Amino acid sequence: MSTQKPEEHQLVRGLKARHLTMIAIGGAIGTGLFVASGGAISSAGPGGALLAYAAIGLMVYFLMTSLGEMAAYMPVSGSFSTYAGRFVDPALGFAMGWNYWFNWAITIAAEIAAANLIVKFWLPGSSTLLWSILFLGIMVVFNYLSVRAYGESEYWFALIKVVTVVVFIVTGLLMILGIMGGGPTGLSRFTEGDAPFHGGFFAMLGVFMTAGFSFQGTELIGVAAGESEDPARNVPKAVKQIFWRIVIFYILSILVIGLLISYRDPLLLRSGVENIGVSPFTIVFQKAGFAFAASVMNAVILTSVLSAGNSGMYASTRMLWVLAQEGKAPTWLKRINRRGVPTAALAVTAAIGMLAFLASLFGAGVVYTWLLNASGMCGFVAWLGIAISHYRFRRAFLAQGHRLDELPYKARWFPFGPLLALVIVLFVIIGQGYAYFGGGAVDWVGVVATYVGIPLFLLIYLVYKFKHRTRLIPLKECYFPIVKG
Repeated sequence: MSTQKPEEHQLVRGLKARHLTMIAIGGAIGTGLFVASGGAISSAGPGGALLAYAAIGLMVYFLMTSLGEMAAYMPVSGSFSTYAGRFVDPALGFAMGWNYWFNWAITIAAEIAAANLIVKFWLPGSSTLLWSILFLGIMVVFNYLSVRAYGESEYWFALIKVVTVVVFIVTGLLMILGIMGGGPTGLSRFTEGDAPFHGGFFAMLGVFMTAGFSFQGTELIGVAAGESEDPARNVPKAVKQIFWRIVIFYILSILVIGLLISYRDPLLLRSGVENIGVSPFTIVFQKAGFAFAASVMNAVILTSVLSAGNSGMYASTRMLWVLAQEGKAPTWLKRINRRGVPTAALAVTAAIGMLAFLASLFGAGVVYTWLLNASGMCGFVAWLGIAISHYRFRRAFLAQGHRLDELPYKARWFPFGPLLALVIVLFVIIGQGYAYFGGGAVDWVGVVATYVGIPLFLLIYLVYKFKHRTRLIPLKECYFPIVKG
């Protein structure tokens, strides 16, 4: 073996095709589908929810094909930071990297909090702190062992979610046809009251915003590409799964819920992690006659939450390591052990995640809430960076005399795809706080809490830009590595 010191080791390409595919498939399946879909149908009706999720799904498809083109050609673990820094502006790359690290570091805390709520379903009197330490320990162990251990854990976490959704869709279709759970329902739920578009345009707009959060995590494939065994082959394969995942898992699931549960059902209004017994999935399974439906869905959603935290630990650790590699974070964060794991970055990320969670326990809940709000906007900023970076990547690639057939994977519909995704992401970002401007008086506290992530991002970007006097990189000066073969 190599005689290099641990800090000189590099990341290991240990993710197989099946790992990358399941990371892509499982990235967006979580509480957004299992829980939040009920509230979406309740507020906008089955048709409004379906249309909102379909529109966001289209945007995510274009974003992932854009990311796939860059990641297949240039597989690096700090993809968002590196691409923005090489093809747009080094200051944007710096801000994107820290933005994404913060996003997932705080998400780890949020997932630990959600996991605690879920466990209370079974053990209401148990210690929150002890469960938090256990959950954080699980995430750290999977990430500390090796990238293969992370990939394997995510494979099985994602498989549980996929099997659950497939069983749900099949069960729902059998119920709609009247084969299970009583007589056929047909399209009656879509024609009752003011369905299918209950609440009008603004209700659908609200779901449109919520749907954006549900799909966050799909971009993890870009981070994982840097440790894929054969990114030129595996990344395109995983990206191609995205469209079908969106169609099958989200659109069909929401269609089934909308056809089986009335948007006026009061249980949908109560659906949330703290009320797992009224998850739309639980309601449908109970109507089908499945015993212990709530407990089973509780277990599935617990694995889903742990999966999100596990992925958050992986993504933020790799991003912090890349920032250190590029001189944008302290050099000691570059340390890697003999298994190719950035141990220093992992320790810092785990500590920040735990500290943020503890803030919610010891009387500083307001701080935790604001961190969470800032984190929520960070995901949309990352998507914005992907669209801008890909537009510049393709233009620079051609400007420097390269041919499209040199790309292992080509995103379709360029430049329409990334430009449409850019417009939709901007619309979602701007529209996040629309509800706070209604009713005659503006809720400025709500507005600030919603948009606090934007000024933080701009501050980081501008400080770096003025300090280092960076500029928009001319297309012919963008750096492309020499790709063998």
